[in-house]
Amino acid sequence: MSHALAIPPAVSRIEAETPADAEGVDALVMAAFGPGRFAKTAERLREGSQPSAGFVVKRDGDVVGSVRLWPVVVGDTSALFLGPIAVDAGRRSDGLGAELVQACVDHARTLDVGGVLLVGDAAYFERFGFAPAPAATLPGPVDRRRVQWLATGVDQVSGSVASADPFPHGSRGLSQGDG
Repeated sequence: MSHALAIPPAVSRIEAETPADAEGVDALVMAAFGPGRFAKTAERLREGSQPSAGFVVKRDGDVVGSVRLWPVVVGDTSALFLGPIAVDAGRRSDGLGAELVQACVDHARTLDVGGVLLVGDAAYFERFGFAPAPAATLPGPVDRRRVQWLATGVDQVSGSVASADPFPHGSRGLSQGDG
């Protein structure tokens, strides 16, 4: 019998969200933010839209972390809106949120978009390259100091932020299942 220390498996593994994950993501987001999230300005950008991409972390088959990217336009600039980021309460100190944000940043850099917009804590998101976006105007009240931009093609953005059609040629979003 060996007395060597066992090396635990990786704490997390980021995966692309699939339609089968939608129920788990919705439950996780509701547990993290509650029904008050529906009153937030960020929800106005997600209403009636489909995410263009999403990422999850699973443990024992359950979704314990998630984030989505939503298609938006800022003025005339095509962009992605990041959020919400949700991590199971028991795993919030595991660095999963940062891994999820990095997955979004990496994904956005492969696309033909001007950048990624979010509403969040500047001190947290600056390590990923986000900077204030004071000229981006969201459709409702928001603390303008929390509006952040990560350039992937356009350094600065200005103008109204609105949701955009992620699938202009009739394809389906990731949260639409096959039945």
